[in-house]
Amino acid sequence: MNSRFRVYDLALAGMFAALMAIGANLTSWLPFLQVAGVPLSMAPFFAILAGLLLGSRMGALSMIVYALIGAAGAPVFAGFSGGFNVLIGSTGGFILSYIAAAYIAGKVIETRKQPGLPLFIAASFAGIAAIYFIGTTYMYFAVNYLVHAKMTYAGAWQIMAWFIVKDIAFTVLAAIIAPRIYYAVSKPSRRTHRAA
Repeated sequence: MNSRFRVYDLALAGMFAALMAIGANLTSWLPFLQVAGVPLSMAPFFAILAGLLLGSRMGALSMIVYALIGAAGAPVFAGFSGGFNVLIGSTGGFILSYIAAAYIAGKVIETRKQPGLPLFIAASFAGIAAIYFIGTTYMYFAVNYLVHAKMTYAGAWQIMAWFIVKDIAFTVLAAIIAPRIYYAVSKPSRRTHRAA
C-alpha cells in the first residue's frame, strides 16, 4: 500500500506544479495587475500552500518539477515564458526560492503532529521570508553581474516593497485556508494509509 500513497503524493506534487503555472500567469489575462511591467504573481501563494499541505519533501519536489518544466522550455513562468535563460535572469531567483519556501513551510508544520492556526501562520511567513530573501538577493546579483546593469541591494529591496502588501495578504490567506484543507484531506488519507 505504500507505493499507492507515494503515487498519490506524486499526483499532488504534479497538481501543485500545474497550479504554479496558473498562478504565475494570472496577470497575462489581467494585465492591469502589474507593477513596472512585473506581474503580481500568485506563485508565492501556491508555493507556500504546497509546503503547508504536502510537507517539506513533497512540497519542495512539486516546486522542483515546476522549475524543471519551465527550464525545459514550457511556458509556465510569468508571462508564459520558459527556458533556462529565465532562471538566470533577474527574476530567476524567485523561481528557485519557491523550492526553499515550500520546504521551509513544510518543515515548520512537521514540528507538530496537530498543527494549529498559529503554526500555519508561522510556517507561511517563514516561507514568504525565504522567497523575499533569496529572490531579492538573487535579483541584485543577477542585475549587477549577469545583466551587467547597476542596482544597489537597497534598491532591490525598494522594488520588492511594491509587492509586499499583496504577498502578505496572500500569505495570511494561505495560512487561514490551509488548516481546513490539511485536516479535511491529508488526515483522512493518512488514517486510510495506516489502516491499510
